[in-house]
Amino acid sequence: TEAIGLYNVGQSCCLNSLLQVFLMNIHFTGILRRITVPPHAAQKRRNVPYQMLLLLEEMQCGKQKAVSPTALACCLSVYRVKLFVQHDAAQLFLTLWNLIKRQMKKPQLVEELNDLYTICVQEHLACQKCSSESKRNSSMLTLPLPVLDSSSHVLKTLEDCLQYFFHPEELTDHNMCFCEQCGRKTPFLQSMKLVHLPQTLTIHLKRFCFEKSADIHKLSHYLPFPQDLDFNAVLTENQCQADDNEKAAWKYELFAVVAHSGSTSCGHYCAYIRSLTECKWYCFNDSEVCQVLWDDVKCTYGHSNLHW
Repeated sequence: TEAIGLYNVGQSCCLNSLLQVFLMNIHFTGILRRITVPPHAAQKRRNVPYQMLLLLEEMQCGKQKAVSPTALACCLSVYRVKLFVQHDAAQLFLTLWNLIKRQMKKPQLVEELNDLYTICVQEHLACQKCSSESKRNSSMLTLPLPVLDSSSHVLKTLEDCLQYFFHPEELTDHNMCFCEQCGRKTPFLQSMKLVHLPQTLTIHLKRFCFEKSADIHKLSHYLPFPQDLDFNAVLTENQCQADDNEKAAWKYELFAVVAHSGSTSCGHYCAYIRSLTECKWYCFNDSEVCQVLWDDVKCTYGHSNLHW
């Protein structure tokens, strides 16, 4: 009934933040509680969903303010998720999700996990000379939204980032593609159309930028995001490949924000999560958990030095 923190076991703030987002999602824990328990002790130690379930039970049954994720962290290290190093949240989220999905034995649970998180899009590639077009359906776990456009201009809102992500791109000059009908390289128009959105939508703001010198720096400019998001109000008809029943479900309430402060070489993660049972916002900063307001969540809109 109370939000419980996770102790930092050595630069594990990124892992802790992501675990809190998974375990505070009652739709995810509903799947997790129905997994097949491995029969042997050695298998249990190496099974990520089972170790997450043990951690969830410890968090829900304990009276302490925080619990340690050491057993799960050791389990993850078997699969080359390194301990005592800084991780990127988007990359670690993908790694965790793939491990969870791969180790769930029941096909029905795997299908439910896909329905809960997987985004479906249709990629279009059209020759500008002969109008021949190819289409390909693909799935993704996150929407990786750029926060700068192709001219390195700042995109000012989350809605701007979404529109830019689904905006058609002309492939010209050295980016031209080979057209089989034309028999040569020609300019192409590349676009992406939204086919399906999951129950829990994960958006990744690409705040790390590669310079020409191969250095990476963080983009910390102000970028607001709303508490409610309706894709029908953001994208055009041409950017969607779905019927009205599908699009009627494309309305979201913000559930969690994984926030990073600091630079690419040194920083700290925490999570702001809205309890789906209490409808209150909490800040999960490793072992410290406190109730917060929406104004506190808005502090993550973009600051080079974010303090909790």
